[in-house]
Amino acid sequence: MAYLDRDGVRISYQTFGPPPGDVTPLLLTHGFSASSAMWQPNIEALSAARPVITWDLRGHGSSDAPDDLARYSAEACVADMAALLDACGIARVVAGGLSLGGFLSLEFYLAHPDRVAGLVLCDTGPGYRRDEARQQWNDRAVAIAEGLERDSARGLALAARGMLTQRDARVIDALPAITIPALVLVGARDKAYLGAAEYMAARLPRASYTVIPDAGHVCNVDQPDLFSQQVLAFLDQPDLPAQGQEARPL
Repeated sequence: MAYLDRDGVRISYQTFGPPPGDVTPLLLTHGFSASSAMWQPNIEALSAARPVITWDLRGHGSSDAPDDLARYSAEACVADMAALLDACGIARVVAGGLSLGGFLSLEFYLAHPDRVAGLVLCDTGPGYRRDEARQQWNDRAVAIAEGLERDSARGLALAARGMLTQRDARVIDALPAITIPALVLVGARDKAYLGAAEYMAARLPRASYTVIPDAGHVCNVDQPDLFSQQVLAFLDQPDLPAQGQEARPL
């Protein structure tokens, strides 16, 4: 495990597989309240032929949990992701993530489109267009934070308040303009996200969509072999540009 200092906040990360070369690396971002350990069932398969980077979000796993709520935001996480790529000497990745990690992968693309060759979006959604629906989501996030505070899990509580809550419709409105290849995966038993996954797949111009049978919200853990097979097939497609190539326009 390695650490990156981000203005006094240590971000933990790990690299697997061959060193960076022509093959585009895969950056994996975990979901809320999890850690990079959630990808362990998939690492051997995914890193056999390409570099894979996993990391812990602020307030999670082995990364630091600062006391200041202002240090927790989607913008801070996106900046952490860019800094991780810089530290690893990587220009561009396939950005993959589950739940919150998938949403942050979309955020990362919007902030750094030149650094993302493809997207792997697992058991996640694009946010909300309507203010009322977004407020309901945020109310649930705050309730989660209050429960975590009662359990003395301050870092996760701050992450819920600062990173899990959403502020606008920017991501969902941007979906039709995201023209890089995307893989949308969702567990068949993940009822809370089946609709969101189908919505994203319909609006991302170059998306492929797979429902993984007998899997819930953490489809990569519930069905690790099926998950890895789907991701590897996506990564091996000819439309996915290598490190030194320009993305093919629509």
